[in-house]
Amino acid sequence: MNKPYLDRLKSLGIELPTAGPPAAAYVMARTTGNTVFLSGHIAKKDGKPWVGKLGEDMNTDAGKAAARSVAIDLIATLQNHLGSLDRIKSIVKVMGLVNSTDQYTEQHLVMNGCSELLAEVFGDEGKHARSAFGVAQIPLGACVEIELIAEI
Repeated sequence: MNKPYLDRLKSLGIELPTAGPPAAAYVMARTTGNTVFLSGHIAKKDGKPWVGKLGEDMNTDAGKAAARSVAIDLIATLQNHLGSLDRIKSIVKVMGLVNSTDQYTEQHLVMNGCSELLAEVFGDEGKHARSAFGVAQIPLGACVEIELIAEI
């Protein structure tokens, strides 16, 4: 990709928020060798946990929007941790937890909200391996939690 990643975000109308602190006894990002591991980030709406359960009080489109919002926070954490998004060689892996009912089966579609944005921002380097799981609950009642692994 010819453009710096921050310029790409700007062209998408995205302004990165301030990277948030951890909510418990862990760090938001850890680098070992040429790999950066990001802790799980929960979906937020208006600065508060985006609470909901897919298949109960949220539909797939709302979940996808929540996953996209998590991707923005993940990118903000990468920027904060690395000092520059241009250090990223690739997004390697994304794992998503979707707070959902036993009957809900579209967790993979919810996670597209994150995956599609990463590809928009980082191009081919943003295409990644991925897992998506339905879970009974996520901290603070959030609808989606996502973690990320990147190569620098």
